[in-house]
Amino acid sequence: MSAPLTGVQPGLLPPALAVVVALLGTYVALDIGRRVRTLDGTARNPWLMAAGVALCVGVWSAQVLGLNTTLAGVAAGFDPGLSIAAVLLGLASGVAALRWWFAAQPTWPGVVGGAALLATSALAIQVTLLGALGLAPRIRWHPGWLALAWAGCTLSFIIGACTYLSPGRATALATHLRLLGSAAILAAAVFLSQTFATAAAGLPGLAVVADSSLVPTSSMAAAATAGGIELLLLMLIGALAERRIRGALEPKPAAAVPTGFRDPMTGLPTRQTFEGTMAQALKQAEASRSEAVLLLLALDGFKHVNDSYGHPVGDAVLKHVAKRLRDLSPPHRVARLGGDEFLILIDGDDAVPQAQALAAQALEVVAQPCTVEGREIAVTASIGLAVYPQHGATQALITHASIASRAAKDSGGATYSMFDPRAASDSREQAELLRDLRVALSKKQLELYYQPKVHAPSGQITGAEALLRWHHPVRGMICPNVFIPLAERSGLISSLGAWVIDEACRQARQWRDSGLRMRVAINLSPHQLRHGQLPQQVAEALRKHQINPDLLTCEITESVAMEDTEATMKAFAELSAVGVHLSIDDFGSGYSSLAYLRKLPANELKIDRGFVLDLGTSAEARKIVETVIQLAQALKLKVVAEGVENDEQYRILRGMGCDQLQGYLFAKPMSAQALALWAMDDVGPRSIQFRESLFKETGVFAGA
Repeated sequence: MSAPLTGVQPGLLPPALAVVVALLGTYVALDIGRRVRTLDGTARNPWLMAAGVALCVGVWSAQVLGLNTTLAGVAAGFDPGLSIAAVLLGLASGVAALRWWFAAQPTWPGVVGGAALLATSALAIQVTLLGALGLAPRIRWHPGWLALAWAGCTLSFIIGACTYLSPGRATALATHLRLLGSAAILAAAVFLSQTFATAAAGLPGLAVVADSSLVPTSSMAAAATAGGIELLLLMLIGALAERRIRGALEPKPAAAVPTGFRDPMTGLPTRQTFEGTMAQALKQAEASRSEAVLLLLALDGFKHVNDSYGHPVGDAVLKHVAKRLRDLSPPHRVARLGGDEFLILIDGDDAVPQAQALAAQALEVVAQPCTVEGREIAVTASIGLAVYPQHGATQALITHASIASRAAKDSGGATYSMFDPRAASDSREQAELLRDLRVALSKKQLELYYQPKVHAPSGQITGAEALLRWHHPVRGMICPNVFIPLAERSGLISSLGAWVIDEACRQARQWRDSGLRMRVAINLSPHQLRHGQLPQQVAEALRKHQINPDLLTCEITESVAMEDTEATMKAFAELSAVGVHLSIDDFGSGYSSLAYLRKLPANELKIDRGFVLDLGTSAEARKIVETVIQLAQALKLKVVAEGVENDEQYRILRGMGCDQLQGYLFAKPMSAQALALWAMDDVGPRSIQFRESLFKETGVFAGA
């Protein structure tokens, strides 16, 4: 006996219970996914399976409830074996898809692939359950409806994944609202797929077969309602309970600990607490005639993390580093000194080799990327070691470990260094030099020297590069490679750079008033480049001294240009808008992307002097220089070679088509007055002519 399904059609709206169970299943799966994303390796698998079960139960129960409503009044039933197969099939494909979605750093291919696989999973459950109905004749599927079901479900799942994975606000309410919105989109995708799959089965043309082995649809609906909702609620409660227990077992925030003893952010001992512990340890070391070693760990380039990602991300990185150091160090022997610096104390037998081994381990664990807000952030560290009693006690030990840490940082970072007593005297000398440099700015002890640039084909002077010199009242003339790094470390470089810009423009104006239209090049430091006011400083100096922007060239080294390409591009664009010439200095010493180089609004390249010095003896150097010149010509850039010291280098560069040259072969850097005398009276280190155009009048500056 059989009952025809003529007139049976799926409703436009799913039954309320189906909506509840589908929404609950998708919400529980996404909520568990938050836990999966924080875990690594095999620890992810149980939670990933739980998320797959929640999603599968939600889809399966919603399909059963929907079919029960569609077949209301018809004595239909499900094949139990195929019904179970639908669950297993959906679970397997669902877990595989969620593995991509719940990755620590999801990718677009993973999101799209996961959505397609989840759509396949939902459709497989729906098609298998429809096939499990005792119907005759066999279902002849309409492929168009099935394709439409899969495509619509996939697109909806992609939208739901983007909503779920978007950063959004980090508050608890915002997180739950985002989860609920994503779950609603996924549930809607399930019902969309269900409607099209039912249409693809063509139920009105089939009949129900009377078979006692089939489970009635009403019984299956009752199981889906009671069993499905109950299971999902238990899973949700279990996930919430696990989160609460885990939060209770994790170390309490330092705010719950007296602030005089613990650092509020990391929970590590403060410097004051650590010094008390260290004093006791040093007394014990003295009594036992043993040694103790203090390690001072400072993160490399941590300011860049704060500037690029914000202070909340920087704080999270510090917490990661603090936890790793706590796990690595002896109990109560690690503390936060302040900022991005940490202290570790090693005492007992063989303290020095133990400390060196621990320093190597610390460098390794700190360098491992930290996952913060779904992104991986990597930092390195520089570690200084100071030994008791050789290097002092308590305060002196911290100071000397800090000096050793700076030495490690100065050598490139990501390494450790033992304190050298000679470095202490160097440190005092640096402090005195910095003090004198601050005074030098106000007492006019700084001066710009100028080295001429020569037009290679004609040998005529076309411009000059400004080079900073310091007339120290005691030490005499100090070169910039001595005091510029000191100014950069101390933050004095901004004031120093502003002075150079203003002085170069002032001198260009003075030359202009004397009849010499000399183009001047100045060097920019990376600190100036990151300073948002640099273009305004240059424009203001040009306006102040009534200098045509065409007479000023700003040079930046290739390595600095590649440090932060986005910042460099922005600064170059703003300086180009001011109207000055832009030059990439020391080209060939770093690594430049040609695509990036092509986009920079630069006017010239300066070949690194190291290649020029080897031109006469190295075929490789000649090939590199020739390639750089050809590259510049292809990009329509002028080429300047610096460090030309003999006639052979001059001949080779001129033959290669180099545009301009600099070096001792033509002239050493000289004062502005000496250069002006040379230009006006032809009195100088070489009888080289200045280009006639340097003495011609120019139009009035637009800023006048």
